[in-house]
Amino acid sequence: MNKYEVVYIIDPAVEDEARKELIAKFNDLITGNGGSVDKVEEWGKRRLAYAIDYKTEGYYVLVNFQAEAELPKELERNLQISDSVIRYQVIKQIERKVGIKPRAVRPAPVAPAAEAAEAPAEAPAETPAE
Repeated sequence: MNKYEVVYIIDPAVEDEARKELIAKFNDLITGNGGSVDKVEEWGKRRLAYAIDYKTEGYYVLVNFQAEAELPKELERNLQISDSVIRYQVIKQIERKVGIKPRAVRPAPVAPAAEAAEAPAEAPAETPAE
């Protein structure tokens, strides 16, 4: 199973009961298709970065879940056809392996021009005048 997270924004005009039912509907969709919901965070009503359909606020919800690879597409389809959802984004979380150290960064080689700039300047040779 892969780990995913979905953030969706619900229209702020939706009543509290309808909003809770909508959140439960999406969580049931995940569990009904063989996934498991790890965490649900309701961030609440926040201001949008830009107006969407003349709305400047939205109710944000973050859900972390585990599922097979086919489930996010079905979840996106249901989020898209819901009239109460303004925007959504599903992201697959990347698992980091423990114990792998990042490569050491070698110092940049000193360029010959930099060495010449550090050396004392020599007096220019005079050219014979004709």
